[in-house]
Amino acid sequence: MRILFLTHSFNSLTQRLYAELSARGHEVSIEFDINDAVAEQAVELFRPDLIVAPYLRRAIPECIWSRHVCLIVHPGIVGDRGPSALDWAIQEGEAEWGVTVLQAEAEMDAGPVWASAAFPMRRGSKASLYRNEATEAAAQALVEAVTKFAAGGKPTPLAESRGRGRLRPLMRQADRAIDWRRDSSETILRKIDAADGFPGVADELFGEPCHLFDAWPEAIVSRGDTPPGAIIGRRETALLRATADGAVWIGHAKRKDGVKLPATVAFAEESAKLPELPLDGWWAASYATWQDIRYEEAAIGENAVGFLHFDFYNGAMGTAQCGRLRAAFEWARSRTTRVLVLMGGADFWSNGIHLNLIEQAEGDNCGPADESWANINAIDDLAEAILRCDDKLTVAAVRGNAGAGGCFLARAADQVWVRDGVMLNPHYKNMGNLYGSEFWTYLLPPRVGAEGAAAIMRQRLPMTARQAVAQGFYDACLAGDHAAFRVDVARRAAELVAAPDFETTLRDKRTRRAADEAAKPLAAWRAEELDRMRRNFYGFDPSYHVARWHFVRKTPASWTPRHLARHRDLGWKIPD
Repeated sequence: MRILFLTHSFNSLTQRLYAELSARGHEVSIEFDINDAVAEQAVELFRPDLIVAPYLRRAIPECIWSRHVCLIVHPGIVGDRGPSALDWAIQEGEAEWGVTVLQAEAEMDAGPVWASAAFPMRRGSKASLYRNEATEAAAQALVEAVTKFAAGGKPTPLAESRGRGRLRPLMRQADRAIDWRRDSSETILRKIDAADGFPGVADELFGEPCHLFDAWPEAIVSRGDTPPGAIIGRRETALLRATADGAVWIGHAKRKDGVKLPATVAFAEESAKLPELPLDGWWAASYATWQDIRYEEAAIGENAVGFLHFDFYNGAMGTAQCGRLRAAFEWARSRTTRVLVLMGGADFWSNGIHLNLIEQAEGDNCGPADESWANINAIDDLAEAILRCDDKLTVAAVRGNAGAGGCFLARAADQVWVRDGVMLNPHYKNMGNLYGSEFWTYLLPPRVGAEGAAAIMRQRLPMTARQAVAQGFYDACLAGDHAAFRVDVARRAAELVAAPDFETTLRDKRTRRAADEAAKPLAAWRAEELDRMRRNFYGFDPSYHVARWHFVRKTPASWTPRHLARHRDLGWKIPD
């Protein structure tokens, strides 16, 4: 079928649903929901058999839903209505939630139900639950709904669906407000979790108004005599704040008229006066706490496998974070292990350089261009350290989404194992025609060929885990369930360690690296890429800086990119 997506943006959920339907042979085109006239024009041009709204912030125009079947993907259980479905579910401590695919009608979220899928809730941010459990449920429910529609099926009226959901209003800041004197840590975590991503919780830090994001529990450091609401101390980029019964970490904050930043950067002057609360090296802490880089080992007979986790908010890796991760990698390399697994984070493996930190960079001889240059060199240093690791086998276990430089940072490892369901965006051009670095020109063509590499960098479309393996870009697609993926990774790592030809494999790795270095040193590959990147950062074309400005500030789209809106291609026509 021809299926038109009407969506606010091409976010992770929309990408996953696009991939699921495309893989089943449907022709999917996308139109951003800019205004009624644009949506009507898209329908007229594409003449879809079905319209799907995976992520909207307003109602579909009546002139469209009254003439076409429009499926709304609602992140709530059957019967749930309103724009803050997941927010309320998290804040009120629901044990189970779900996604419902319903048909658009005059009353919002009150149309007949085509399909639904449930999932158990866990303690996590709205953004994390949305990217993982809600996305998996949405994919399941939408495929079911589309299959039913194609077979001539009919939806079930909402009144007959026996859902336990109810109409709930837009959650406002008054509903999210934190009373630091009385609220427990658990209550505060739920409130910040329910607002994470957007809009954050309106509050204050150091007497200045701001929005809070990215909260973590704390079970090691005592509140002591610090009054509830006061800041106890800092650790790297996070602040520890006292609650009525303990403390919670605040990872990110957004000051008035500013951009979302790591908390100690948003309040740099104030944070510098606080005591540092360090952990004991890179080892994973035994209790719940904020730790963005952590290391653990698993014994495999006489040997051990090292697992290096790095859980950076939204997968963004700033200059300092890249430097710290490189230090952690070199320390982990010094351990007496034979295999080192780079685990990334649960939501993102990596998305490359940190655009928000770059955007706010200012000062003497320092601005966005200079910070961009420092950041890309720092991530290249990390990639080069991984490429030059010749005394271990390295594995990138990609369990969360990855974009741009993160996709190639993973490819610097000897093997890349990716979780089924992960969405990859291995291209840079969407960010103002960035050329890209992270040694992609060295790593990609040998895997997929020169033409394949050109196609990946040109197409600007997401790639599924299965597509990445089928094309030879990555090495194995493992279980989609997070727990099963971790088990698969541990098992495969154990097999690598125990393989009788391990030493031969390691020797062959050194031989290949030496031959590649003799043919063309890594320094030459890096210099060529950075020469192109320098033009992006300092050249006459401001495309990268303009694209970054809009990205960081979440500027609403004013048009749909042509690689998404295939119905707007000059040569496109409705098939006979």
